[in-house]
Amino acid sequence: MATTMAISGAAVLKAGANVSTAVVDANYNSWIEEAEGYLCNLTKYDLITNWASLNAVYKLIFTEYVSRYAANEAIKYDMSGYTSRIEAEDLVNINIFRMEEINKLLENASVQDFMSV
Repeated sequence: MATTMAISGAAVLKAGANVSTAVVDANYNSWIEEAEGYLCNLTKYDLITNWASLNAVYKLIFTEYVSRYAANEAIKYDMSGYTSRIEAEDLVNINIFRMEEINKLLENASVQDFMSV
């Protein structure tokens, strides 16, 4: 299956400058697809099939979520490139914070109604 909401480059940026080059596009694509599935279940809406019909601005929040999820998976996959484990953990925590905020937003029925998802 091909990713819909993000490409690996967005995840690489959020994983930081020291992310391992051993992580390949296939890994990122798999992680992005996992996050896409999660978001479809969270919103109870087939975002993948209906992606083209969504407002371009609304798409950004979904793209941010899936790229942050994939970034975290890449960081956890191989932390050896980071200057310290703390650096890697800080990146993971920043991504988790933003993902939790997006999660809260998307769980709100009025936001889903506004976005038509």
